[in-house]
Amino acid sequence: MSEEQKRQLQQQLWNIANTLRGKMDADEFRDYILGFIFYKYLSEKIHFTANKILSDSGEDIDYTNVDENSESGKEIVNAIYEEVVEDLGYFLKPSELFSNIAKKGHQKEEGKSNFILPELSKILTNIEQSTLGTNSEDDFEGLFDDLDLTSAKLGRTEDEKNTLISKVLYHLDDIDFNLSDTNADVLGDAYEYLIAQFASGAGKKAGEFYTPQQVSTILARIVTSRKSQLKSVYDPTCGSGSLLLRVAREAKVSDFYGQEMNRTTYNLARMNMILHGVNYSNFDIRQEDTLEKPQHLDKTFDAIVANPPFSAKWSANELHLLDERFSQYGKLAPSSKADFAFIQHMIHHLDENGIMAVVMPHGVLFRGAAELVIRKYLIKEKNYLDAVIGLPANIFFGTSIPTCILIFKKCREADEDILFIDASKEFEKQKNQNVLLNEHIDKIVDTYQNRTVIEKFSHKATLQEVADNDYNLNIPRYVDTFEEEEEIDIQAVMAEIKELEAKRSQLDSEIEVYLKELGLVS
Repeated sequence: MSEEQKRQLQQQLWNIANTLRGKMDADEFRDYILGFIFYKYLSEKIHFTANKILSDSGEDIDYTNVDENSESGKEIVNAIYEEVVEDLGYFLKPSELFSNIAKKGHQKEEGKSNFILPELSKILTNIEQSTLGTNSEDDFEGLFDDLDLTSAKLGRTEDEKNTLISKVLYHLDDIDFNLSDTNADVLGDAYEYLIAQFASGAGKKAGEFYTPQQVSTILARIVTSRKSQLKSVYDPTCGSGSLLLRVAREAKVSDFYGQEMNRTTYNLARMNMILHGVNYSNFDIRQEDTLEKPQHLDKTFDAIVANPPFSAKWSANELHLLDERFSQYGKLAPSSKADFAFIQHMIHHLDENGIMAVVMPHGVLFRGAAELVIRKYLIKEKNYLDAVIGLPANIFFGTSIPTCILIFKKCREADEDILFIDASKEFEKQKNQNVLLNEHIDKIVDTYQNRTVIEKFSHKATLQEVADNDYNLNIPRYVDTFEEEEEIDIQAVMAEIKELEAKRSQLDSEIEVYLKELGLVS
């Protein structure tokens, strides 16, 4: 699929979403449109796989046309179930395929009902139940919980709800995802495009589950620096999973791990994984509060990426001082700002030879009290901080505050200094959002990888220099971006003023002559 075809697919999907949502808020309709795209993907995957099995066994029949009520049909369905459920992790009967239910909802044939809501609801339940007792059970559990087909938001009457859902299915059915000829990432990209569109249109609430692609790219390129393969990547606040998947674009990743507190977003992340062709056996996404109930405590990871909620509240319960994630620091992050609690959590999970890149608000660089104690410990006692990158303001959905990227390594190659990069001016202004272009991203990443010192952009600060600043990491302390104003030539300015005054006097005289000729002055 060409870039133009991909762009058309994205636009087509967005048009469907935007046109059909009616009066429903974009972030509410998101759950339906993304859920149905996912159902269509699962359906087409089964359809393609089943047809290949039938063809290989000499059966000249399309899976959609198998009569599952006949004896021969039952045999075919059971045989295909045995073959696909272990590999794909789920199963759909011919009658449950997306195309069949979409056609039924659209039909207007005499004597046939096109009311599909109860059947559709049952199909979505059946997908989940087809995984029971298999290794994929946890990954499909409750996956369609947010597709409430009884919601009044879909319409006042059952007929109105049915009409809307039928329209969505019909329009989606008209799109050929062509899974046999294209990489799964094409659909995954389209899916991510929709996530980004919904996030940008729904403000802060939706922006929480999606990190802008440009920032994701920087994090991904940093943690994969000079690596072609990673055993594992982890995101403790994974949202829709886009950041984890971005890492996989830069290097081959064996296993993905993540945790997300919000149920809807957790479902979105699991769908996103599968849509990008990640097998259920290669990802472990859990739903729970990362700080209070971590789900992967026994594991360390090659790479960690994260964009935690900025300055979120947390319990800061003193019992956490007994938790090995926090105990060595002697202080807990304040209850009003969990930023450093997330950093401590991630440090705990970082492999000895791993690398971690996390987005943070600027306050973590200079705030005092407990945060200073933690910051000082990470630098002075552990020497884990590798680099600080200041990003432009207004690049995140729903907030205009400036942010930074902190990079940590437990075994640093350049352990005598910390690299500071001031990229706050590296952006292009677009509508209401500042955007990092590829050239800005390349400059940031190249500077980090090569640890290049560039005047007014980057600086390698010695550990002593940081200590002398009392472990205040505020970037202007290290990167001087002051631009001297041009020296003003007073004599030239005075001469220009005199010349302008002479011209004005001449014009006044000319105007007075005209006014006298018109008889307006005596």
